[in-house]
Amino acid sequence: MNTVYGSGAGVSGLAAPDWTALGRQFDGPGVAAIALMGSHGRGDAGPYSDVDLVRFLAEEAPHPAGDGSHWIDGRLVVVSTHTPASAARILVDPEAACQNLMGLRTARALVDRDGHFAALQARAQAFRWDAAMQTRANGRAAELLAGWIEEAHKGLEGLRRGDTGRLLNAQFGLSWGLSTVMMVQRGILLASDNDVWDGINRVLGEDSTWVRLRHAVFGLGCDPGGLSGLQARVRAGLALYVETVALMHEALPEPQRAMILATCARIQTFWKRGE
Repeated sequence: MNTVYGSGAGVSGLAAPDWTALGRQFDGPGVAAIALMGSHGRGDAGPYSDVDLVRFLAEEAPHPAGDGSHWIDGRLVVVSTHTPASAARILVDPEAACQNLMGLRTARALVDRDGHFAALQARAQAFRWDAAMQTRANGRAAELLAGWIEEAHKGLEGLRRGDTGRLLNAQFGLSWGLSTVMMVQRGILLASDNDVWDGINRVLGEDSTWVRLRHAVFGLGCDPGGLSGLQARVRAGLALYVETVALMHEALPEPQRAMILATCARIQTFWKRGE
């Protein structure tokens, strides 16, 4: 469902949101809590920041109406909903933890019946990335890395043919895809989705080979113009794939390990041939 209230063509002079009224607007049967998350929850929102409202259901049930994007009094309001199972997943699933746990820690409750959100937030504050979580992270990172093998092959074939479509597909997987792989394997808890660049670079180290290659595959540090620029980014992405595998080598489980190593060998053979 999408809602439009007010014009808000410009952002200067926008009145401070009435958080109580906004929470009430998206409240309803089965909703145990509503939290203000993202930059507004942290208190560092700018004039163009969207408002992230997350509803938490008391029981497993279909999501109530209201999920989606809404334009309310000149602000973009994005509403999503967690069931008890999906909320609990944030504390045990490595990828979900990396993407959502810090948001839970910094969120502000607008509605909190029977301390439902307070209890979840306390669990988020107490969370520790332990050995069992790292084992799950290694497995998930390997699954993701294996999933991007197709994009590595698109990159190789795209370079051979000079095929822009294949190169664009490859560049996406070898940039955003490998970023997610490293985020999960290293257990990098992002402050928000906007932290995907700085947060990962900070942990890996700005002077590391991995981060330098990541700059190049995103077009930062190599010629960004034209097909030659795209080719340069894909070549950097293939090197980033090999470097990612090198950093994860001891943590790669079967059955993905064999196909991942075979892909690295194919990339290296491609380089040796000077293609």
